[in-house]
Amino acid sequence: MILHVTKASYLEDYRIEVAFNNGKTGIVDLSQCLTGFIFAALKDLKLFSQLKLDAELNTIVWPNGADLAPEYLYFQAFKEAPELQNEFKQWGYVA
Repeated sequence: MILHVTKASYLEDYRIEVAFNNGKTGIVDLSQCLTGFIFAALKDLKLFSQLKLDAELNTIVWPNGADLAPEYLYFQAFKEAPELQNEFKQWGYVA
């Protein structure tokens, strides 16, 4: 199954509640992930909180052009889930 983000809501700080097309919902904390030119700008909470769901990309985007892959968001939300570790390894993520 190809993952898509179906709903996203800004919570506080750098935390987002994200729902996926597989029925799972989780909380993503991106506070340690905002590096590099385009993502560093999102350290400004005013800009970070302006995230929106892009129906064409099936993920979240920001006004400055930043976006994150649904798989990355899924990993961040569920990286501690033992039952998903093999899937994360296949994707190239290490928990």
